[in-house]
Amino acid sequence: MAYNARHHILSVLVENKAGVLTRVAALFSRRAFNIVSLAVSPTEDERFSRMTIVVDADASPLEQIVKQLNKLIPVIKISEIAHSEGVEREMMLLTLKAGSETRSQVTELSSIFDAKIIDVGYEAMTMMVVGEPDKLDAFSDLVRPFGILEMQRTGRIAMPKLARQPVKLRAVRAARG
Repeated sequence: MAYNARHHILSVLVENKAGVLTRVAALFSRRAFNIVSLAVSPTEDERFSRMTIVVDADASPLEQIVKQLNKLIPVIKISEIAHSEGVEREMMLLTLKAGSETRSQVTELSSIFDAKIIDVGYEAMTMMVVGEPDKLDAFSDLVRPFGILEMQRTGRIAMPKLARQPVKLRAVRAARG
């Protein structure tokens, strides 16, 4: 799920109530928008949840759906996070064939990608990789020849990058004695 210029990331703050996810997803479905990924979880305030929705759309039709989302009562706030202005992460769990003859190669690739081995069997290994979607794509491409038995990705989560102000350095004089 590499970066795609047509993919837009929406961060939607909603009331943490039953049925809200269904209403939001139905709005996209009725407009024939393809949701590339969807992640939902409670926020620091248990009354609210944050939905990170990655949608495949042109910019102008997306404006229309954002306006319609704003009309839904449980929606509190909607922000679009530009790829260059956000921090994105995704998690992938995958189980690979890894018998005694290939286990060291799989382990070496895992360490290069900071993948964590979370389960080991006689003929397979399960690992977790966290990072930007491109990193997960690259890892899965490299381990595919070993044989992917099962794979699950969470979908992207994203937050805006923090504003940075230049650090002002003061000249410090050494005290003379």
